[in-house]
Amino acid sequence: MIDYLSVSDNTAEDPLELGAYFSLDTITWASRMISDSRRAVKDEWDRIAGIRRVNQRRVLNAYRRARITEMHLSGTTGYGYGDPARDGLEEIYSELFATESALVRPQVVSGTHAISATLFGLCRPGDEILSATGTPYDTLQRVLKGPNSLDDWGITYREVPLLNDTQIDAREVLAAISPKTRIVMFQRSRGYLLRPSFTPAEIGAVVRQIKSIHPHVICFADNCYGEFVEETEPTHHGIDIMAGSLIKNPGGTLAPAGGYVVGKKTLVRQVADHIVAPGLGYKVGPMLGLGRALLQGLYLAPLLVGEALCGSILAAHAFAQLGYEVYPRWNEHRTDTVQAISLRNAEAVLLFCRAIQNCSPIDSTAVPEPDELPGYADPVVMAAGTFVQGASSELTADAPMRPPYTVFMQGGSSRDQTEMALELALQYLAVHGHVSTTNQLAR
Repeated sequence: MIDYLSVSDNTAEDPLELGAYFSLDTITWASRMISDSRRAVKDEWDRIAGIRRVNQRRVLNAYRRARITEMHLSGTTGYGYGDPARDGLEEIYSELFATESALVRPQVVSGTHAISATLFGLCRPGDEILSATGTPYDTLQRVLKGPNSLDDWGITYREVPLLNDTQIDAREVLAAISPKTRIVMFQRSRGYLLRPSFTPAEIGAVVRQIKSIHPHVICFADNCYGEFVEETEPTHHGIDIMAGSLIKNPGGTLAPAGGYVVGKKTLVRQVADHIVAPGLGYKVGPMLGLGRALLQGLYLAPLLVGEALCGSILAAHAFAQLGYEVYPRWNEHRTDTVQAISLRNAEAVLLFCRAIQNCSPIDSTAVPEPDELPGYADPVVMAAGTFVQGASSELTADAPMRPPYTVFMQGGSSRDQTEMALELALQYLAVHGHVSTTNQLAR
């Protein structure tokens, strides 16, 4: 129950103003809704706990095999020659993702940066990139086409639409591969779309078909939001090279920045040379004292991903009970940490995001508003009261301001925080007339 708001909702014109509160009936109703959902999803939470245990053992064993010591927690400056934190971390990533090599660097600022560096590093003028999973995430579209993009370098891009907007169309992907095709790209997470996210096994099934006919084609996966959600990763199923962000799942909320690329040694070194300089990329790069945070964050990642999944399951159940469309459903198989909820109008999206912001440890008094952001086609509202700016391993929510006005909730290092935020979101929606406390959509 939210207990820090202390005057009647009739005394404030806008119940979002700091110091306003809701009637006891509204608070009690929201608390009961979340409590009922918590009891209903217990079996799903138990299933997530099983996945978490498998992944935690896998992570711990990787640390033991890499023989991590106190020495590895420090880091170098300058060129970063012989950096023990970097070398140990990259050995662990290679082990966890079953790859020949890994590049894990705090100088990579985002998942988009890691993906962009991979595409630029591996492609040459005249090459083609083919997306097997339809239209990619908004920020990546600017990497593919537009000023200073791959297109400027004569690297072309095509995409194969999903079959019925839900499945990878393996037959059409195979038919679309041409002599120019250098990379077939898979985006595991849904991005800002309502299509399903794709499991490592689903991606792997298509990769095997591609490799049986076109063994020279590089299969690449954007793994953002997917790490440790399942017991295996796309690289366990045949992906040649894969990239992601450290301020998402694998950073365990402690990584202050960074990205990773894992895969075949020759490919990862090409990417390293693009990020730094030819012949130097794999050999230099200081950790700048961040080794402890990156190593500890990765160790905690399975636990915190499990917490995020439990919060998402809770949100899916509660909002489905009110009649909202949720993706995925609360008892549906999950392969990433993104929970989409179609709230149907712009005001409801803003109310939800403000509730997430208000229940955050940092900037809880901030009011998220839509704004133009680099790389996005529409104004986007973002709620992220996080210790690391924009870290979606912590509890965040964002939405492009376009129909069907779907909010995308990610992360959540504590399911208790997520419960509080969901209770507050229900209260906001009820007071503004979007739901009634009789558990029906008001409009």
